[in-house]
Amino acid sequence: MTLQQQIVGNAMQMAVCTLNPGQTVYCEAGKFLFKTANVSMETRLGGPGGQGGGGQQGGGAGGMGGFLRQAMGTAMQVGQRALAGESLAFQYFTASGGEGTVGFAGVLPGEMRALELSGSRAWFAEKDAFVAAEDTVRFGIAFAGGRQGMSGGEGFILEKFTGHGTVIIAGAGNFIDLNPADFGGRIEVDTGCIVAFEEGIQYGVQRIGGLNRQGIMNAVFGGEGLSLATLEGNGRVILQSMTLEGLANALKKAQGGDKQGPTGGMFSTHVG
Repeated sequence: MTLQQQIVGNAMQMAVCTLNPGQTVYCEAGKFLFKTANVSMETRLGGPGGQGGGGQQGGGAGGMGGFLRQAMGTAMQVGQRALAGESLAFQYFTASGGEGTVGFAGVLPGEMRALELSGSRAWFAEKDAFVAAEDTVRFGIAFAGGRQGMSGGEGFILEKFTGHGTVIIAGAGNFIDLNPADFGGRIEVDTGCIVAFEEGIQYGVQRIGGLNRQGIMNAVFGGEGLSLATLEGNGRVILQSMTLEGLANALKKAQGGDKQGPTGGMFSTHVG
């Protein structure tokens, strides 16, 4: 069943989902807004579809061995999410006795987007972008590589969505959809501006300029630090106009302090 959903609002959008009887959608803890009375809510540690024991309750299969495998899978998944700094639990919503309605939202002022997975291509998203998905969509954690992650600051840990169905993501500010293939096959992006991209897009991190006068000027006064993210290939890329660091620095400045400092760039201090 296709998830019926409508994204409403402007500066702070929300997703209103209509569930058919027996249909289940899950969200990350903290993203739920409201539901109708005929929609049940259950909190689980594991993910959907039997990934880590969070899907359909089929623990009887395989006896004690099956139970232990399920428990181990759940522990591994929870451990991955803890390492990634993600919420440890999911909330599941299922309609019964007729259609039900449930609403979700992100945690920052900005846009939301519903992505349709066909089963042929995965999607990757920045940490905390996930809002909700059908239980036919599997949620996982992917690592972009230690060297890239340490250089890029925000690209090391990614959320990964596989399977088929609808997944809803959120970001800060406004979204723009790009395909690197339309720009010579490669685009260079502020690391904090990436929201999500399709499987097949190659993610990397590159230094801005060399260790020369212009490279030092870029790092010290350019506001980007020492690195940019690179996205190469043919596929959809979603970028956001606001970064978490930019929002935090703006709020700090309004409160009488400036985390960015007079020069920005590599001398700015990251919030958190």
